[in-house]
Amino acid sequence: MPIGRQPSVLVAHPGAELYGSDRVMLETVGALVDAGYRVTVAVPGDGPLLVEVRRRGASAEIIAAPVLRRRLLSPGGLASLAVQLPAAVARAIATIRRNDIDVVYASTLTIPTWLLAARLARRTAVCHVHEAESSAGRLVKRALSTPLLLADAIAANSEFCAGVLAEPYPRLAGRTSVVLNPVDGPAAVTPPREELDGRIRLVYVGRLSERKGVGVAVDAVTILRDRGRPVSLDLVGDVFAGNEGFRAELQEKIQRAALGDAVRLLGFRPSVWDELSAADIALVPSLADETFGNAAVEAILAERPVIASDTSGLREAAAGYDTAELVRPGDAVALADAAERIADDWPSYRAGAPGARAAAERRHARKRYDADILRVITGA
Repeated sequence: MPIGRQPSVLVAHPGAELYGSDRVMLETVGALVDAGYRVTVAVPGDGPLLVEVRRRGASAEIIAAPVLRRRLLSPGGLASLAVQLPAAVARAIATIRRNDIDVVYASTLTIPTWLLAARLARRTAVCHVHEAESSAGRLVKRALSTPLLLADAIAANSEFCAGVLAEPYPRLAGRTSVVLNPVDGPAAVTPPREELDGRIRLVYVGRLSERKGVGVAVDAVTILRDRGRPVSLDLVGDVFAGNEGFRAELQEKIQRAALGDAVRLLGFRPSVWDELSAADIALVPSLADETFGNAAVEAILAERPVIASDTSGLREAAAGYDTAELVRPGDAVALADAAERIADDWPSYRAGAPGARAAAERRHARKRYDADILRVITGA
């Protein structure tokens, strides 16, 4: 790179929404811009993320690229991906050269096109991984980890994630660094209610999907109601494009259980602090592996007790906090039991909330994340 030339990074991302991994990517963009890099963000479609990208001083381009969804991990899906790959790689290489890019940073494992394009264009390649499937078969694990052989450096958002990635290819461990997600708290914390008079107010924040355990949360409301516990549940989030059928199934489930007065679907919210401050207990009831659990950390930062599935990265995200309870995934009875335990010992959970928040603030501070991710990118 010529002396005095501003170094450049292309940040490739699989979508343009504002969920957990999207916000982590925005923090990476901000850290790079503040460090003096010229940053270009490439996404396959338009959305609210692009406004935030430009607000942070980066440029943005819409470049069509296949996204590796779970439905593609089949013979037919992989064949479809293979058909799309040549044209997608050609577009990516053209984008890299047109923007005079030095480093390609793929912000998730789901866009391997960019890693291949970086290698073919002889640019440095970095991948930030937020996905891991410990329960998947050997061939699926190998298929997910294979693109990482093209990366010069890898960031994983948890120890769990790093371990799963290296299982098929142990040599990946040597180029992988664990970088904990940055998670901001609310501008001002609303303390938990002094007493849980009236309904126990539960909240779920995140994607609406079967694997996230949203149906289990609804079942727990039914159980609590049948036990004579007044309870409500707010579902904050929406389905991803193409999964609208799940929303319809969820609405039907709520109506069938006569929970229309207790369960509300609030849709996506760009900021979730009002919903968390209006709640008493947050639920993170995922059925499948999670590499981490931003929603659990956000609840702790809002000084709300959280009940999370005792699995994978969620266990890691909730570790060390007195206000976090872990339950068996998919067990609505255990979820309801945990909510009752918290409600029955509310003064203890309320008293422990400020200390838990302070610990989470230290662990997930932006300055810590910025230093860690820049170390991975510059080290590559």
